[in-house]
Amino acid sequence: MDRYVVIGNPVAHSRSPEIHARFARQTGESITYERLLVEPGDFARAAREFFASGGRGANVTLPFKVDAFALAQERTARAGQAGAVNTLVMRGGDILGDNTDGAGLVRDLTANLGLALAGKRILLLGAGGAARGVVAPLLALSPAMLVIANRTRERARELAHAFAAAGRVEGAGLEATGEGFDLVVNATSASTRGEPLELPGGLFARGATAYDMAYGDSALPFLEGARAAGARASDGLGMLVEQAAESFLLWRGKRPETAAVIAALRAA
Repeated sequence: MDRYVVIGNPVAHSRSPEIHARFARQTGESITYERLLVEPGDFARAAREFFASGGRGANVTLPFKVDAFALAQERTARAGQAGAVNTLVMRGGDILGDNTDGAGLVRDLTANLGLALAGKRILLLGAGGAARGVVAPLLALSPAMLVIANRTRERARELAHAFAAAGRVEGAGLEATGEGFDLVVNATSASTRGEPLELPGGLFARGATAYDMAYGDSALPFLEGARAAGARASDGLGMLVEQAAESFLLWRGKRPETAAVIAALRAA
């Protein structure tokens, strides 16, 4: 059977093995999928060793998405645009890097949550690899404005400048994000570390949605704060499944159905 892994640190919490096992059963594909814990600074060696031993593909999670971009010998257009890679596949002797995060987020927001974001104001919190992978797909939805906010304002401005040709986007500090956003997406590492995220008041417009790219209990502080401010709130479990489906399509040439998998994971 073809071997696949998810590489990260930490990685024990990852639900990707369960997701891909469900995809494999659904599509009749015969694969194995495991977790691979890698120490910081050791990503390139570990990934090359996995592929050299016959591995066919890998998902890459925090904190290695930029390392995966550097490792890839070829990159898809969306990976090149994002400057980060979350999916690797062996193709003709070379390692191809892709980024399925943005496609997964947009599909969850639009198909699963039913949001229409054209002409809306979007706030993206964070300017790291997770945020970088979703900027272009969010701008492709034609929002009125996308504001990228980060603790280090200059980093947010640099990221906004990198995508200026794709739409109306600007960078700001977390303390000066503006007000009245229709969608607020948390792409910071605060939730993954279990840390609260202090945000200014007035962020949410009437009927706004708050979305944390983390999932499960780690996303609760941000989501509960958003609900207290009157916003609809969702964690990133749907995004996790949707980006995994994009990876599975790249690996196996089949795109699995996701709705039943999302429902099963939530029920569990």
